[in-house]
Amino acid sequence: MGGAVVDDAPPGVKAPDGGWGWAVLAGGFVITGFSYAFPKAVSVFFKELIREFNVGYGDTALISSILLAMLYGSGPLCSVLVNKFGCRPVMMVGGLFASLGMILASFATSIIHIYLCTGIITGLGLALNFQPSLIMLNRYFSEKRPLANGLAAAGSPVALCCLSPLGQVLQYHYGWRGGFFILGGLLLNCCACGALMRPLLPPKKLENLEESIPTEKKIQPKKKLLDFSVFKDRGFIIYTLAASIMVLGLFVPPVFVVSYAKSLHYEDTKSALLLSILGFVDMFARPACGFIAGTKWVRPRTVYLFSFAMIFNGFTDIIGSQAKDYGSLVVFCIFFGMSYGMVGALQFEVLMNIVGTEKFSSAIGLVLLMEAIAVLVGPTGAGRLLDHTNVYMYVFLLAGCEVTLSALVMALGNFFCIKKKREETEAKLEMAVNPAEKEGLNCRVEEEEDHDGEEEPKVKDNGKISALKAGDEEEITVMETGEKEEENTSI
Repeated sequence: MGGAVVDDAPPGVKAPDGGWGWAVLAGGFVITGFSYAFPKAVSVFFKELIREFNVGYGDTALISSILLAMLYGSGPLCSVLVNKFGCRPVMMVGGLFASLGMILASFATSIIHIYLCTGIITGLGLALNFQPSLIMLNRYFSEKRPLANGLAAAGSPVALCCLSPLGQVLQYHYGWRGGFFILGGLLLNCCACGALMRPLLPPKKLENLEESIPTEKKIQPKKKLLDFSVFKDRGFIIYTLAASIMVLGLFVPPVFVVSYAKSLHYEDTKSALLLSILGFVDMFARPACGFIAGTKWVRPRTVYLFSFAMIFNGFTDIIGSQAKDYGSLVVFCIFFGMSYGMVGALQFEVLMNIVGTEKFSSAIGLVLLMEAIAVLVGPTGAGRLLDHTNVYMYVFLLAGCEVTLSALVMALGNFFCIKKKREETEAKLEMAVNPAEKEGLNCRVEEEEDHDGEEEPKVKDNGKISALKAGDEEEITVMETGEKEEENTSI
């Protein structure tokens, strides 16, 4: 792995927004499906595991909890590996780990063995695939990125609808051991998806330009394996706090809705149908929300659309807590599927907008680590509340209040902190450089262009002037007191 090409987006390379990016999107669709659906799909085998190892349901449910904890908690490790070796090799090794864990688990002699193999090894393998696939999607798409994120996120409900029935068929024909072994082979497809993550290469003109630069001028500072400077960004702090609160309640309703229906004395098959309804609506809500988020009017305001999605989800939980019959639960699942899909389509798109492409690999790892704690605390706390009260209404009310609180943190934090910061920066810029000074600065640039055909970066007055000549166009960038203004002039 030491000789791997590290796939940082080269300077001056624009995201293609298509082309090979669609292959990257297809790989991300499959990886997202495996990552989110697999912890739920293995629950099909729980009854067999309970009989095999003479354990309780809580002991087997811990398998899914460990899988999710590894998916989220190993985020910083994934960031370090991606920054050092690149996305493609990390994903291919992750695919081997994911497959190996399930195959080894098929030979398990105790529930601890399954914790180690399925929970830790497979969980780590899925984590090594999930995070890099998001990073590559961010590098290949810019203008179409909201739609790309929505389509990739749709892999989760699609995979859940496929993996759960497949697991039941495998268990019926081959038992849980044969099912684990075959699912392990299926996870080798993660390696194929990893192979699709081709690094972006600079154009030939840019390569020739770099070759002409003396070696001593090419030296760049060593890249940080985990960039903690993202914590200096107010937007990142607000997002991390809001996302952590959101995860406390976001996954609770899908876990308890089937049991809720059973407590109302509906049969198992009819109760399980609620999750299918939720997943079907979720499947279409994600790409639809991604399309809406990519429109010109909504794109600059995606953080507020994300806040709306969370409020929508929270209020759905609160109203759904009053459900007293099966019809009410069906309506709840429809609206929850819509809001859940919107949150799923937007959560990483908003993070990409906040931190940018360069710091996204580190930012997502740190965010997932914070969310890992909430993933373990949220459903567990809801379960304990149910044990003490034996009333599902309180569980759904708690989940709704947590998600609604996260929406308020996100919206109000951005409105008062980020907007205020932007206004202060603009005011300082106006005081530092007035329009007359800007006009004089641009005039000096034009005089230098007439004097000399080739441009080199120069420093004048309060700003730094850099010019890049390409054919008949020249881009002049004026950087003043930390802010940028770009003007394109034709010669």
